[in-house]
This record gives sequence, structure tokens and C-alpha cells, in this order.
Amino acid sequence: MKIALKCLIAGAGCVALVGTAFAQAKAERVDFGKREFDSNCASCHGVSGKGSGPVVELLRKSPPDLTLLAKKNGGVFPMARLYEVIDGADVPTHGTRDMPVWGRDYKIKAAEYYMEAPYDSDAYVRARILALLEYINRLQVK
Repeated sequence: MKIALKCLIAGAGCVALVGTAFAQAKAERVDFGKREFDSNCASCHGVSGKGSGPVVELLRKSPPDLTLLAKKNGGVFPMARLYEVIDGADVPTHGTRDMPVWGRDYKIKAAEYYMEAPYDSDAYVRARILALLEYINRLQVK
């Protein structure tokens, strides 16, 4: 009886430990869009997205307030237009543009990371841009 009770208590402890670990893992979900924004956009657009990043004074023109994109577009978040701006695929190679061509940058980083492993570079770029756009959409002023 004592052995069965000890096993039951030990089993309950393991269940509690696994449950706690699962709850922590669930609580620590990664926000890829925010991570993308913080690492690539916040320096110009600011952490809040309002265009007040620490390098604004070094730019030729002020970055837009990203929290007003939907409001300035009749209440609709301009997903396709922003995707093209961020991707930058149609930007002339020697054109003037303060904002980096992130699509090209993402492809270079993917090639460096995956090297010889097979991967879809277009899907990789698309996933990063869409995660970023989803985060910027959450910044919109209602």
C-alpha cells in the first residue's frame, strides 16, 4: 500500500511538472512579426511604429507613422501595397530609397543560413514579410 501511495504521489508530481512546463511553453509563444519589426523596423519607425525611431535624424525624409496606415486608406489596411514596399522587388537597383529592400536582404540571409539544404527562398521571404505585416496591422489605430 505504501509503495502504491508513493508511486501515486510521484506520478501526480510528474503530471504537475509536465503541466507546468506545458503552460510555460504556451505562455512563451514567439511573436515573429514583433520580432521582425523590433529587429528591422523600429530603428526608423520607432518601437511604437509612429515614425520616431532613434535614427530618424539620419534619414533624408521622416518615416511614416505606421499606426495610421489603415486610417489613411479608408479604414482598410493596405496589405498588398505594403507587401510590395517591404519586398522591394520592383525597386530600381540604383534608385533612391531610404528603406532597405528587405526581400533581397531576407533572401541573402536565408542563403547564408540554409546553404546547401533545399529550401524555398520565395516562401521564406513571404513568411517573414507576412508575419511583419500581421504585426503592423495590430499597431493600427482603431
